[in-house]
Amino acid sequence: MFRNDSCSLKKVFLETHNIQNLKSGFGQFNFNLAKSLSDEKEFLNEHEVIINCNNSSTKRKIGRKLSYNKYFQFTRYPFFRIKKKFNLWHSVNQNTKIEPFSNSIPYLLTIHDINFIEEDNGIRLEQRINQFKEKLNRSSALVYISEFTKKNTHAHFDIPNIPEYVIYNGNPIINNSFDLNQDQFFHKKTIRPFIFTIGRVDEKKNIHTLIEMVKHLKGINLVIAGSDNTEYAEKLKLKIKEEKLESKVFFKGAISESEKRVYYRNCLAFAFPSLREGFGLPVIEAMTFGKPIFLSNMTSLPEVGGEDCFYWDNFDPLYMVTVFEDGISQFETNKERYVTNYKKRSNMFSWDKAAKEYIKVYKSIIADSPI
Repeated sequence: MFRNDSCSLKKVFLETHNIQNLKSGFGQFNFNLAKSLSDEKEFLNEHEVIINCNNSSTKRKIGRKLSYNKYFQFTRYPFFRIKKKFNLWHSVNQNTKIEPFSNSIPYLLTIHDINFIEEDNGIRLEQRINQFKEKLNRSSALVYISEFTKKNTHAHFDIPNIPEYVIYNGNPIINNSFDLNQDQFFHKKTIRPFIFTIGRVDEKKNIHTLIEMVKHLKGINLVIAGSDNTEYAEKLKLKIKEEKLESKVFFKGAISESEKRVYYRNCLAFAFPSLREGFGLPVIEAMTFGKPIFLSNMTSLPEVGGEDCFYWDNFDPLYMVTVFEDGISQFETNKERYVTNYKKRSNMFSWDKAAKEYIKVYKSIIADSPI
């Protein structure tokens, strides 16, 4: 429902259907951007922000300062597209399914990645490319979540002559507070010390390399969190069983925000050997807790991780062990400096800052629009 006083306000619609799944990266992006926009009182005095959400729990967390509307899946088809007038339509990621009916509505597209170029093939790839081109061609402006994503998009697509911006994601963990009871309970577990990684367990996350590495690390275990209902995850679980690694490698599945904090706080180190990332949100989450961070040197991860993370140039298990052991040694020798730098860097990525930057883009597009 729109607010009663909204008639004179400029209307900004955010297509946030992913907000229903807060355990996904897109869900976290949708929620944190909406929540931070709800704190922008000056902007909301002149603009009504409407988000695509019908989840009562999520709406309570965001509050009443935004408006809510729920559009259904059939509205993704051209004949059923939304005919309501908005001063700006923000497609908050390149995979959003619902579009405005009219091409005259000012349109902002946030591009997180173009991983489909490498992950899809055949007819599906052709469809994804055509859908993405349609979004590009109707856009009034583009936002990329990293310089890498901008560079990679330009390498594969002809970009219209429109304004382009890079706005980094914010850190959803604003502090490293935790549930003391959970932390005390955790100390009873037998899996410490452990390396922690989190993310949907699919091939691009490259998690099998951590399993191969940890086999060579005496007395150190591996905890893998994230949705694991994938064929890749099943192969890994079978491998762990065949090699009798059940007491060394632990799958935790999708975990809650509070559980995630407990694992970040108690891990020996955080590892993220991903092959393809538009940003890499877990990296800055781990930094909040001042733990040594080990990353692949691919795509956006060096850009987000910065100079104090430790990087793998390849995934040979013994080489990875060497980088890990050397990194742990360097971290422990200069622990205060690393912890300070990690926390300082994690604070650079703020959702409040991101919301303010998005508002500047919103205002610029609306000001240039005849609507």
